[in-house]
This record gives sequence, structure tokens and C-alpha cells, in this order.
Amino acid sequence: MSKTTENLDDLGLSGDILELNLGPQHPSTHGVLRIKLRLDGEKVVSAEPVIGYLHTGVEKECETRTYHQVFSLVDRLDYLSGPAEEQAFASAVERLMDVEVPERAQTIRLILLELSRIQSHLIWIGTSALELNMSSVFMYCFAEREKILDLFEGLSGARMFPNTWRIGGMAHDLNPEFVEETKAFLKNFPTTWQDLDNLLTNNYIWCERLKGVAIMDKELCKQYMCTGPVLRGAGVPYDIRKIYPYLHYDEYHFDIPTQTEADSYARYLVRLEEMRQSASLVEQGLAKLKPGPVITDQRKVALPPRRELVRSMEAVIHQFKLVSEGIHPPAGELYQMVESARGELGYYLVSDGSNKPYRLRVRSPSFPHVHVLQKVLPGHLLSDVVVAIASVDPILGDVDR
Repeated sequence: MSKTTENLDDLGLSGDILELNLGPQHPSTHGVLRIKLRLDGEKVVSAEPVIGYLHTGVEKECETRTYHQVFSLVDRLDYLSGPAEEQAFASAVERLMDVEVPERAQTIRLILLELSRIQSHLIWIGTSALELNMSSVFMYCFAEREKILDLFEGLSGARMFPNTWRIGGMAHDLNPEFVEETKAFLKNFPTTWQDLDNLLTNNYIWCERLKGVAIMDKELCKQYMCTGPVLRGAGVPYDIRKIYPYLHYDEYHFDIPTQTEADSYARYLVRLEEMRQSASLVEQGLAKLKPGPVITDQRKVALPPRRELVRSMEAVIHQFKLVSEGIHPPAGELYQMVESARGELGYYLVSDGSNKPYRLRVRSPSFPHVHVLQKVLPGHLLSDVVVAIASVDPILGDVDR
């Protein structure tokens, strides 16, 4: 830390300016984010986000892997919404290859995506409350999130990263207990949701700390390309699931929650209501589940069933080629986007006809949300900085890539 007294007259401030590093080793920065703050007492004069502490070069790593191997890399980007990353990449390749995903696989994908959205928002509410010394809310949220991770574990054996997406469908069908266990979760979830609502929505401390903090109006969101709950908290009902439907979202009934205050409290209300809408989508998805295949029958894309391997030499050849080389999408390029828990998640994919992506570029929703902090933090108190960072819900693995 150091002090300087430069340009105090221009800033309309009196006293010494203190330079303070918040992070990157600090739990309230939601990862390894560093904010270079300049303070006049407790008041923020300027804030400069510094990123790169979690840079893994995933985009370049993906260009050295076959298309099937990319799945285990991309779901570590937004490590709280891995299924959204997998869906964005899988649908990009499927569009490029003109592969039709079976109906049952699309419904399963939707169910997993909405469950992932709920557990991501639960983490956000729990950790944001913990930063304001509300440990009870943290316990409520993580106990409920654990039930969703149990569903993922039963499905795939993994908890945070189910990694069940494949080009053309899913790696395997739902486990026998999944539907009933999900219904049991949905039956109890409204009670937990109401508990969170009672604990926070009209809580004096919660309201005092969030209302009027980090206001990001429509124009500011447009300037910085903010999406997701940040944009919807400013009153813009922009949601990829409605504007550019995928997985037959246009056949489901759900609302896009919005608020007009554009502050941290508005973003909280949006995420709280989004969890209810996601629970409704999961319930509708379970009702739409029909028997059928969960992966395409194109043998140049998907591994043949085991029962074919003992009867068909052609199936053995396809299996060998897919395992040793992978798929070969036609040359071309496209951009595919989905609605993650944080906003618009897009994948720009370029294929040169080989078995590896020629170029893969991820449009992260968290990146602009970190960048906009430098615009909204000046004028707030130091204690508000923690609230502002939490309100945009950044994931630094997604920011740094």
C-alpha cells in the first residue's frame, strides 16, 4: 500500500489517497480477481480490475484436442455451470455437421441445464450472504445445492462436472432413480425457496447493504455488453432461451424476471425468481420425457452400441476410427450461444476439416461484468465493493480462460 496526493483538487476530495489491493487472494473477490483501489478514507476514488491469475489457455488447449476431448476442458471454464459450456460447444459442432439430436437427449439436456442454473444461483446467494455475515443463509443454500449435486453424481459419477454431453446427444441415458429423485427435489424446493425469501428479501441489513449499490442501467449494460441477470436487473428482458430458442425452449412456459432499479438488490430479486422459473422448467421437462435413443444413429459421429460390435465389422471400424481419430466436421465457421446462469455464453468455432478445432473462441458473460466494475465502483464505500463484485456473479475461470 502507498499514499499519494496527486490531483486531489480535480477529484473534489480532501486528504491523502490510499492505494489498496483487494485480492487476488481474498474470498470476497469470488476467485482470483484483483481490484486496484484508490481510496479517500473509506470512499472509492477509482477501481481497476486486474485479471489473468487463473489463465489456463483453455481456448488454445482445445485447438490441440479432438472434438470429443474438448468437453472435459470447457466445463472447467465456468466451473459452477459446466453443463452450459458443454451445451454451447456441442450445439456449435452439431450445427456445423448438421447432426440431429434425438428428442429424449434434448429434454435431458434441458433438465440438466436448469438444475445447474438453480445450483449456481444457490451458490451465489449463499456466498453473497456469507460475505455480509449471514451464515444461516449459506447453510440453507449449500444444503439444497448438495441435493442437485447428488443427482449429477447418480447420473454420471461426477458432481460438479457431469460431463455427459456428446456430439449428437448424451453419453448415456438417465439412471433409473434420476426421475423420482428429481421429483422429490422439486417437491421440497418451494419450501427452501420460501425460506430464502423470508430470510433475505425484507431483511433490513440485506436491503441496506444492496439497495442503491452498483447501479448498472440499460445504457451502461449496452455500453459494456452486459447480459444475464445484470441486464435483466436493469429492466431488459433479454434471454437467449426466448430470443434464440434452442432445445425447444420455445415449447416451454416460463417467464423472464426483470427489475428496473438496476442495483445489486434488483439483481438479487432476478436470480431469486429465476430459480423458481428453472424449477418449473425441470418439472415440464420431466413431463415431456419420452422413451427413445439419447444419441444420434450416425455412426461417423457417435460410437455404435456394444451389441453391434459383436455382429458388424463395419461397426468395429467406425468405433476404431472414432476412438483413434475422432470426428471430422466440414470446413466452416459459426457462432453458437446459450443462456448460462451469468448471461450470454457464446462459442465461435472454426473448422478446417480436420479432427481438431482450427479456432475456438469463447464469449464469456463474466468478462464484461468484471470490466464494468471500474465504472460503477467510484463513489461507493470500501464495504460496498464486496457487494458490487458479488452482485455481478463473476467466475474467474470464465474470465481468464
